[in-house]
Amino acid sequence: MIDITDIRQARGNIAAFIHKTPLIHSDSLSALTGADVYLKLENLQKTGSFKVRGAINKMTRVSGEKVIAASMGNHAQAVAFAARALGKKAKIVMPATVSLVKEEATRGYQADVLLFGEGFKDALEHAHSFKDHVFIHPFDDDVVIAGQGTIALEILDELESVDAVFVPVGGGGLIAGIAPAIKSLSPKTRVIGVQTGSAPAACVSFKEGKIIEQTPGPTIADGIAVGRPGERTFEIIRTYVDDMEQVSEDSIARAILLFLERKKLVVEGAGAVTLAALMDQGNQLRGKRVVLVLSGGNIDFTIVDRIIRRGLVTNGRIGVFEVTVLDHPGSLASVAGLIASRRANILDVVHDRLAADIPFGKTRVIFTVEIRGKRHHDEILAGLAGQGYEVKTRAGC
Repeated sequence: MIDITDIRQARGNIAAFIHKTPLIHSDSLSALTGADVYLKLENLQKTGSFKVRGAINKMTRVSGEKVIAASMGNHAQAVAFAARALGKKAKIVMPATVSLVKEEATRGYQADVLLFGEGFKDALEHAHSFKDHVFIHPFDDDVVIAGQGTIALEILDELESVDAVFVPVGGGGLIAGIAPAIKSLSPKTRVIGVQTGSAPAACVSFKEGKIIEQTPGPTIADGIAVGRPGERTFEIIRTYVDDMEQVSEDSIARAILLFLERKKLVVEGAGAVTLAALMDQGNQLRGKRVVLVLSGGNIDFTIVDRIIRRGLVTNGRIGVFEVTVLDHPGSLASVAGLIASRRANILDVVHDRLAADIPFGKTRVIFTVEIRGKRHHDEILAGLAGQGYEVKTRAGC
């Protein structure tokens, strides 16, 4: 099991290759959550995530020329970058389902990318079959873990009396590096791991006291969609981590949106889980000094529009509801006029005349509107119902 000496040594090994990322205070997020919030911006790290720390530290110990890794994206880019920086050749196995953005970014670091399988487990097993390459594990490796732990040293260099550090968790490499360093230098600081409820294996394992494998579901936090924590990482988590929490996909989408709007920061779903967890805690950490580790910023911009839309719906900024009206001229204008009178901006209108439950001579109109919160949404629906219209809110509103 690694200790503070290993992490300090890693810091010296990687210093010439990485950024010392900013640690910034956020007035807006502090006001929103009641905590004294600081952000560790690993989304601004080289390759766009913390993974480069562990990859560089590991690669400095590798004597062979050829290395191989399996990854959903961030570890892939980190290994490819590290190999290029240290004069090695990297082969990266990625699932066929990986985002095009992360695949192309990995190729951009001159790695040989091989797509295999439907998930991380398939890619990992296939990578192990290349016996002439040195395998670089994404998280379950002491040298990789020590590299990730350098984040904690940077936090404590700049900030005293930290009450809690929130850390994203997939396989556990990041928190397994951060937690021993924090507990060694600031024992009273709570270390809290965060997972998406769509991929909760590490959290469930922590609660049960043993490793439990769970197949990840679809998630916007794809960077932490891992079905099983590592053997090494789990032992460190059991020893040093204070708590593990799960957050919903809606909470993650809302957090991504808040980072964009309030801080002008691009944070991927895996990195946004820490803010989602802090918001879910309500006032439990009011007045406490809290650090959120934003683990990466490699978000797939082909789905950003959907993520932002989901965040706006969750945050009460967009409402979606359906109104059943007579299917004759003027009906739509009447409903639109009532909505406008409540000062809501109509963004989209869809007619549905073919559903089996719609009576002949009527049509269902689905409105997407810009609103000012749930109260405003409810006022609009109440106003329409008061005029005799059949109204129904849509899922997620």
